[in-house]
Amino acid sequence: MSETWKVSIPCTRDEARTLAADNLFVSSSDTTPTIVASETDAKRPDEWMIDVYCEQEPDQELLDNLLLLSPSATAAAIKPLVERLANEDWVTLSQQGLEPLRAGRFHVHTSGDQPSTDTKLTNICIDAGRAFGTGHHETTMGCLHSLDQLRRSGHRFRNIADIGTGTGLLAFAAHHLWPEAKIIASDIDPVAVAVTEANAEQNAIPLGNGRRHIRLVQSNGLDHPALGQRAPYDLIIANILAGPLVALAPQIAAASSAGTVLLLAGLLSRQQAEVVRAYVREGFRLKHSRLDNEWPCLTLVKARKYGWTRKPHRKKSPLASDYFGEC
Repeated sequence: MSETWKVSIPCTRDEARTLAADNLFVSSSDTTPTIVASETDAKRPDEWMIDVYCEQEPDQELLDNLLLLSPSATAAAIKPLVERLANEDWVTLSQQGLEPLRAGRFHVHTSGDQPSTDTKLTNICIDAGRAFGTGHHETTMGCLHSLDQLRRSGHRFRNIADIGTGTGLLAFAAHHLWPEAKIIASDIDPVAVAVTEANAEQNAIPLGNGRRHIRLVQSNGLDHPALGQRAPYDLIIANILAGPLVALAPQIAAASSAGTVLLLAGLLSRQQAEVVRAYVREGFRLKHSRLDNEWPCLTLVKARKYGWTRKPHRKKSPLASDYFGEC
């Protein structure tokens, strides 16, 4: 087994979420490093760590590129920590600390762990890698629990969109809960789309355009024509960041109709009011907020009627009133 090198550098959560879009590493070597971003302390939700696993010693170009991914570390004059991990499997290393987890009816595990034998649980295999969303963060956990609760409360969905799908985990969960539904999953990052495609194959999730299938598209928000063509949706999932959630409110509202259920996550509790206001302005009403540490998962519903209009004044006919009453 070849040697492995690990490069570590602290970053913010926002920096971690944008890692895969930069594609800065390829020119540095003949092999593509594996990037893993993780939260270091649940009590400090903005403090994350970038770990990069390489099959050869990182050169200065790679280290400089890594610093470009973490402007906060550059500003603080923090140098990358380089370690040699001789004769160890980087795939196994990248999965360390990712224990199987239970979220509602879902058992999420990596390929290094055995699926659950409990027939009441649904197994989903997601490996850590170049896309965000292994299920081990509170944002994704909250979405899994909320999706499960929607199913338990009797909701039935036939047209679903997962915006910012990451690894595809939430789209896969929706597929298991509503197998007859037509689902489209999108991400701004082409790497995430490729990762989701590989994960779908690993989990035997059918990809395609019809019902019982998931269609994958690369899209900035809901810009892809396929997202517009399939609208309106009866369930929209968006586990991204507070800023993009606010910016996408008009697009998401345009892709909704009366009764559309919306799951929003990726925001901190201090950002909830701003996000909710953006969607209330678009006709949504907050129905439930699930809080895991500092990470809420919001369930909203597009109101059937919102606002008010004054009824036109009509001169009441005595005959109509006498015989039929008010109408």
